[in-house]
Amino acid sequence: MKKINVIALILVTLTSILAKAQFGPPTGEPDVINKRWHAQWISMPNASNDGYGVYMFRKMIDLASKPNNYKIHVSGDNRYKLFVNEKLVSMGPARGDIAHWNYETLDIAAYLKAGKNIIAAQVWNEGEFKPEAQITYRTGFILQGETSAESAINTNNTWLCEKDNSFAPLVFRTRAYYVAGAGEIRNLALSPKAWQSENFDDKNWQKARPVGGGVPKNILGAFGTMSGWMLVPSIIPQMELKDERLVKVVTNEGIASLPAGFPTKKTDVSIPANSKANIILDQSYLTNAYPNLEFSGGKNATITVRYAEALFNKTSKGNRNETSGKTFIGRADSLISDGSQNQKFTSLTYRTYRYLQLSIVTQNEAISLNDIYGAFTGYPFKMNAQLTANQPEMDKILEIGWRTARLCAYETYMDCPYYEQLQYIGDGRIQALVSLFNSGDDRLVKNAINLMDFSRTPEGVTLSRHPSYTPQFIPTFSLWYIGMLQDYSRYGADVDFVKGKLGGVRQILNYFKSYQQADGRLKNTPQWMFTDWVDNAKEWKAGAGPMSANGTSAMLDFQLLWAYQVAADLENKLGNPAFATQYLQPAEVLKKTIRAKYWDATKKLFADREEKDKFSQHTNSLAILTGVATSLEAIEISNQLITNTKLAPASIYFKYYLHQALIKAGKGDDYLKWLDKWRENIQMGLTTWAETSDVDKTRSDCHAWGSSPNIEFYRTILGIDSDGLAFSKVKIEPHLGQMTDINGKMPHPKGSISTSYKLENGKFK
Repeated sequence: MKKINVIALILVTLTSILAKAQFGPPTGEPDVINKRWHAQWISMPNASNDGYGVYMFRKMIDLASKPNNYKIHVSGDNRYKLFVNEKLVSMGPARGDIAHWNYETLDIAAYLKAGKNIIAAQVWNEGEFKPEAQITYRTGFILQGETSAESAINTNNTWLCEKDNSFAPLVFRTRAYYVAGAGEIRNLALSPKAWQSENFDDKNWQKARPVGGGVPKNILGAFGTMSGWMLVPSIIPQMELKDERLVKVVTNEGIASLPAGFPTKKTDVSIPANSKANIILDQSYLTNAYPNLEFSGGKNATITVRYAEALFNKTSKGNRNETSGKTFIGRADSLISDGSQNQKFTSLTYRTYRYLQLSIVTQNEAISLNDIYGAFTGYPFKMNAQLTANQPEMDKILEIGWRTARLCAYETYMDCPYYEQLQYIGDGRIQALVSLFNSGDDRLVKNAINLMDFSRTPEGVTLSRHPSYTPQFIPTFSLWYIGMLQDYSRYGADVDFVKGKLGGVRQILNYFKSYQQADGRLKNTPQWMFTDWVDNAKEWKAGAGPMSANGTSAMLDFQLLWAYQVAADLENKLGNPAFATQYLQPAEVLKKTIRAKYWDATKKLFADREEKDKFSQHTNSLAILTGVATSLEAIEISNQLITNTKLAPASIYFKYYLHQALIKAGKGDDYLKWLDKWRENIQMGLTTWAETSDVDKTRSDCHAWGSSPNIEFYRTILGIDSDGLAFSKVKIEPHLGQMTDINGKMPHPKGSISTSYKLENGKFK
């Protein structure tokens, strides 16, 4: 650490006050929160409860004058888009589970007018093709006006509905684990035109069929809910939507010449009759976006749109900027033109892509591609942190890290937007810290913690990911969940929120207690004991480290020990000190056992297992973080963590913990020297951080667990850290390395914290 004339421990000084966003149960809503809704869940008569289908719902309301406010509450299953007088006003619901089914609250007064108003909803159920993250009860839609003044809008059998037969699923199959849903086949000749408009003729539409009442979770009563969904208010805002243009053409086959400005500007591209065209476009960076196509003519022409993070060589991806000789493999949508003018397509859900391929086959008519662009979407985070260091590399790392974090944040955190869209605890802990250090918006953090807590089973362990319709257990992730709570207690604003989660922590540790031996070690803990994706290391199987012949593991024992220590800290500060004592006692037993069973005095390292034949960065990082290694041992271990190439290496994910250990051992001034994996990503043309350390062959190009520099540039280099609950105290301990001029700021629950360091005449100012 550079010795700088600053106070090591100071009360927080605020430079600005951030506006507090309102979320959660709105005040003054007893009819919605505390009573059964007047609105009914509605569905299409004779529609399948759980099969694939896209449905249209309409209701005309007549208003004597334009209202000043008109608040509504809306939800659907699986998904909905809500339109008021043809304007898209809401998408949802935010993903949850049946026992916590979200509804969105919004004021639609700005979209209403005196006279007739059309409220329309597109509702779809992806059936067996739904994403893994989509939990469902049955196809349904509900909309409730806030008070009796808005009761005309309530869903019931006065709403009209029809099935949109233009949709069919287009399944995407790949050798990699892919569970993010199907694409769409759209036969536009079967698609009703302007069905959200006032002039649309709906006389042949059917009356909607009520399938159950709207029931808030907290008033289920003696007989629960016959409708299945237990309604709760979403605590997160609507997702951002922002148009973005594709940047350049990569390849063009079948079109004599493309017009100047395509695709960066709206311009017509003509494809002759009885011809084929293939165009690959480059966004220049990875994005999550709704594709928008506008085209005219070309009856029965097919347009296939494919989406890819990168193009492929035979066995690898190579440099992401290089496209020559590579193959395009990706999720697709397929459109069939009806021959009319000004046809439009946008997908039901967003697509993830850097590269977009258009394959067009015309029949007896030419087709004109009038426009193609994307509408970026994601959780509406704002970057409220700044760093100025005259270091272009640091700027690039922060830019890529923030983009990665944003693409992995929608209605939940996601491990990756292209392949899975699942909220895992291991990923989520790092993602939450990035949110707090870069934005300060804690709503998605609290939403994630809630969902992880909701997933806890009667045995006490959480699911590894939630929401997910297929249960998956990674018990070690339950331990990191405890760390996530501690993180929020330190950097977040709502300490009472953490207090309410301590009962779950106690249950988690009770679960692990049942697998501890007399000496404290875990043995034969069931399920997937994942620690990290480790390449080219023997005995590592599917991310689980080496096990002793007797079923024990230093790596697992260290993670349990760490969780005991964190839980004790939480109990001492926010809960019951008696529980802290109960955790610290077995922790001391476990510390002694770990040293006796796994410490190799010759190698001066902790072994991964009792046989003392396998060693890793993981086990030895945890030895430092848990304090099992003495101060002198930590220095020796930290040197080997950097230089000993025989240690099983941490991936870009677990480097977060490796770096924390090195910093604790006193090497924080070298932080920028540890980022070679991030530099490799940049050199390979990635615009987001790859999932694994093998950048050439990684499955996903976008995993926010690699965005840890977006934390450490502020916490380690600038030295801004919390030293109290809810950031009530600020610890300033910079690690500047060779830098002589750097300044920055980060958000704080009550404002922002700024630091500035400059070397003048041999001394830091």
